[in-house]
Amino acid sequence: MKFEETYLNDNILDALYDMHFDEMTPIQEHCIPEILDGYDVLGVAQTGTGKTAAYLLPILSQLDDGDYPKDAINCIIMSPTRELAQQIDQAMQGFGYYLDDVSSVAVYGGNDGGRYEQEMKGMRLGADVLIATPGRLLSHLKVGNLDLSRCSFFVLDEADRMLDMGFIDDIMKIVTKLPKSCQRIMFSATMPPKIRELAVALLHDPVEVKIAVSRPADKIRQSAYVCYEPQKLKIIEQLFKSGDLQRVIIFSGKKDKVKDVARQLRKMNINCGQMHSDLTQQERDEVMFKFKSGKTDVLVATDIVARGIDIDDIRIVINYDVPHDAEDYVHRIGRTARADRDGVAITFISDTDMYSFQSIEHFLGKEVDKTPLPEGIGEGPKYVKRQKHKNNTRRNGRWHSKGNGKRRNKKK
Repeated sequence: MKFEETYLNDNILDALYDMHFDEMTPIQEHCIPEILDGYDVLGVAQTGTGKTAAYLLPILSQLDDGDYPKDAINCIIMSPTRELAQQIDQAMQGFGYYLDDVSSVAVYGGNDGGRYEQEMKGMRLGADVLIATPGRLLSHLKVGNLDLSRCSFFVLDEADRMLDMGFIDDIMKIVTKLPKSCQRIMFSATMPPKIRELAVALLHDPVEVKIAVSRPADKIRQSAYVCYEPQKLKIIEQLFKSGDLQRVIIFSGKKDKVKDVARQLRKMNINCGQMHSDLTQQERDEVMFKFKSGKTDVLVATDIVARGIDIDDIRIVINYDVPHDAEDYVHRIGRTARADRDGVAITFISDTDMYSFQSIEHFLGKEVDKTPLPEGIGEGPKYVKRQKHKNNTRRNGRWHSKGNGKRRNKKK
């Protein structure tokens, strides 16, 4: 479906034409008409599917067409990280190129006092679109720098990362400041039970759109080691001894394990950094700068880094533990083999993670090669396959949709 087949206004369509955007992605095709029609939307789609445009384009079109107050914040877009807020702000500048009367301001932590003053000025003048991280927005709310009582649109982007980073309580405090008439839009790459609960609390009778997770790129060479937990660090030590260890991300689902792995790697004289939710924004920025610039060779991280961070030259991704589901697996290993490069993805499968990994293999439609353990670290557990059950229509006990938004009762 082409953008011109929607009723986005001409100024938006002109900007899209200049940017050589013609065909909509599936998430855009399902979300843009529903948002234009005034429905709350719950979108589930992985990074790289065009979800930012899926909510920005219809909101900007309405702000440009509609009779919205010039002295009010008309749209709030919540981002879990400064990096994503900056990416949204850049997209806003492109899509809004011909929107002379639609203004925006980005609000996030880790800046000097001069930027804070600039943020306050923009909010008091009534920026149409406010792109913000939760902590920074709350700090402005507490000192009375902004009023959300006339806000018409609220977008929660990458809600699952908000949950991972402990921001959900902050989000709910912000939501209490919104009027009941505010149209609410929520995007998440995955849909664990707590995100489903948040959607129920936040959205009013939403249209639900889920775009199927794409399988990993063919250029990613996937393999796995079947091992006991104490053998994992020994495998890493052998891997790093035998090859170039630059541009490596090691993922773990738990921040305590990230800290422990990073500590053990430093004992091996491996130049590494760590990324998890206990770090401040300034500390995260410093870690990412050092990794992107090559000052550190290895980044040990929770799934905070699995989505939304663009680093094109990652050579190896190591899953220190098996991800919760196929979606998380795809997001993690998708950090490598970007920009037409090759990549390697290695997963450590402990004796307690075998069935979880077999669910991932089922999604992939193939078995991942199991690499023999290096000599000298002992034998690993036997890879035992579970028996197949007939008539089992559920996969991992998770919510699934065919990607077709169901029309609900339109908001009054």
